[in-house]
Amino acid sequence: MAILSALATEVLIPVAGVIGIAFAVVQWVLVSRVKLSPAAAATGGSKNGYGDYLIEEEEGLNDHNVVVKCAEIQNAISEGATSFLFTEYQYVGIFMSIFAVVIFLFLGSVEGFSTKSQPCTYSKGKNCKPALFTALFSTASFLLGAITSLVSGFLGMKIATFANARTTLEARKGVGKAFITAFRSGAVMGFLLASSGLVVLYITINVFKLYYGDDWEGLFESITGYGLGGSSMALFGRVGGGIYTKAADVGADLVGKVERNIPEDDPRNPAVIADNVGDNVGDIAGMGSDLFGSYAESSCAALVVASISSFGINHDFTGMCYPLLVSSVGIIVCLITTLFATDFFEIKAVKEIEPALKKQLIISTALMTVGIAIISWLALPAKFTIFNFGTQKEVSNWGLFFCVAIGLWAGLIIGFVTEYYTSNAYSPVQDVADSCRTGAATNVIFGLALGYKSVIIPIFAIAVSIYVSFSIAAMYGIAVAALGMLSTIATGLAIDAYGPISDNAGGIAEMAGMSHRIRERTDALDAAGNTTAAIGKGFAIGSAALVSLALFGAFVSRAGVKVVDVLSPKVFIGLIVGAMLPYWFSAMTMKSVGSAALKMVEEVRRQFNTIPGLMEGTGKPDYATCVKISTDASIKEMIPPGALVMLTPLIVGTLFGVETLSGVLAGALVSGVQIAISASNTGGAWDNAKKYIEAGASEHARTLGPKGSDCHKAAVIGDTIGDPLKDTSGPSLNILIKLMAVESLVFAPFFATHGGLLFKYL
Repeated sequence: MAILSALATEVLIPVAGVIGIAFAVVQWVLVSRVKLSPAAAATGGSKNGYGDYLIEEEEGLNDHNVVVKCAEIQNAISEGATSFLFTEYQYVGIFMSIFAVVIFLFLGSVEGFSTKSQPCTYSKGKNCKPALFTALFSTASFLLGAITSLVSGFLGMKIATFANARTTLEARKGVGKAFITAFRSGAVMGFLLASSGLVVLYITINVFKLYYGDDWEGLFESITGYGLGGSSMALFGRVGGGIYTKAADVGADLVGKVERNIPEDDPRNPAVIADNVGDNVGDIAGMGSDLFGSYAESSCAALVVASISSFGINHDFTGMCYPLLVSSVGIIVCLITTLFATDFFEIKAVKEIEPALKKQLIISTALMTVGIAIISWLALPAKFTIFNFGTQKEVSNWGLFFCVAIGLWAGLIIGFVTEYYTSNAYSPVQDVADSCRTGAATNVIFGLALGYKSVIIPIFAIAVSIYVSFSIAAMYGIAVAALGMLSTIATGLAIDAYGPISDNAGGIAEMAGMSHRIRERTDALDAAGNTTAAIGKGFAIGSAALVSLALFGAFVSRAGVKVVDVLSPKVFIGLIVGAMLPYWFSAMTMKSVGSAALKMVEEVRRQFNTIPGLMEGTGKPDYATCVKISTDASIKEMIPPGALVMLTPLIVGTLFGVETLSGVLAGALVSGVQIAISASNTGGAWDNAKKYIEAGASEHARTLGPKGSDCHKAAVIGDTIGDPLKDTSGPSLNILIKLMAVESLVFAPFFATHGGLLFKYL
């Protein structure tokens, strides 16, 4: 037996969740101490109440107007983001209700809506609860997952828009203060999301257990709906938010920087508010829902496999909850790690920002390795068996420790490789910047090559972790390796949310007319944030690959497929079609951004040409029209890609059966991961090549600059091409891979009994 008792487990998991939520609230209170009203900011005579001199006072600028202006801009961004998310959620809500009915009808029809108990799928000779109730509970957990996902995205956006102007104001005191404000706000989102995801899942399991009692097989099968709900909302959040933010960004950059030669985030640019709103709805709300989805799915995949292994058969509650215990330890580890950035060390100079963020990843990974070792020793029996396609495989507790740890370290490797290819401190991005000398075409060629090349090491890292974890503990090993990669999700999200917050802070500084020295500081924060955002996307894609493989394994087991034979024509047609899906999906999202950007460019040009005094700064641009263009485009355009992903498994499973569907899932996984990594790294590299030229920090960069030179214009064109790649298509692809797998798993009972209509009658 395990050392940790069932009672201790029942206490430990919710306590860790509550600690995480409490820590998020504390961080939020600390951020809110930065005041956004001029009266509070002007107390204490020449000092800012804290005893830190402001740069503004050295330069004799009026402090009062700047604070008022920052508050106004922040308000505009916050209102824009909130109204967009409400509009999006109305549409998503309709979809959610329709899909909930679909889940209930499909799963209920498996046994013809009978209320009699059925023989279990795996434990022969035992009776399990009727399929009708599993359908009901799956629908309930789907709705719970969906709502948790929406709420976590929305709260993240609220926190980011609360913190952006505060970061700008803190930048007047120094880069260290601004960094801490931005990072703390990111931490609020990270801890809220990780903790609420854990607590809601834990409560759901315990409530469902009241009905299911000893039938753990049915219980955890119905819990898979939680992952499906989380990911389907993430898909719409990611695609809708991504189209919104990039339409505005591309429109603002092409007209503002290339045609009119005005700086980024210049208040004269009509698309500037839409651009800043976009950072919050795409990079924050979308990213939050996305990582929540991964987290929910990897937990569900591990729980489903565990419920038909010795943990489930012997009703070992502590062993069963091992995935949740790993996440609980992760929250505590991330809490300690966050203190290193905010309290133990202070950032004094610009060059310390990126190392500080990298240290977060290293510290959390190192501490987590120790945490996993302790929890594996406490929560798992020395020997137990894991379900492995019809047989039970014996595994030791140290074996599982290695599975989780290899996932954790593979995540770190992927993070660092991504950083090497996207940070302007290293040669790959500098080479891309250098290629701008001969124009945009060479910049595009170099950028694409960099993206393709950046796929190599992450794929090897994923391959090794799959082989090792599968050899040790079959599909359960892969599921917990994915959990390992996501175990430090609170820190990962804090680093990730930090990027858009600093980006917004820079925009607000520019719009409020602050001095160029403040803009330099926010730019430095933003450049580091760009790289860390790329690292975050690397994590998301790596974990998506492992999660979907684990879900794929669970689906194959549940649907009763003994072996997936690639040479069988049924499987091969699925494989080749599945590999095509990420391209079809990317085509849709790229085209959506392109057509929305086209409208945006025309509107921005129209305003510059028709509003008198706009370029001189005497006329006021019409921001609202640009916000409306982005909103309308993203709501309209998010539906086709979403439908493609949601309907494919249903159509393939129903018409062609589980073998073809398993081919589709494998194909989509294999090709989706490659496109996702190369797209997000290409985009990140182009963005940072542009920033490298703009910053002019090295001798080489100065030969390419300044802003407005031909070199710089070529870099801006590369950056605008990379925008939809890195913020719309790339990040949405990892949801495509996971979502199709988790949806197939939820509908597996239906496909196994009624699927393959075409092959039955042909």
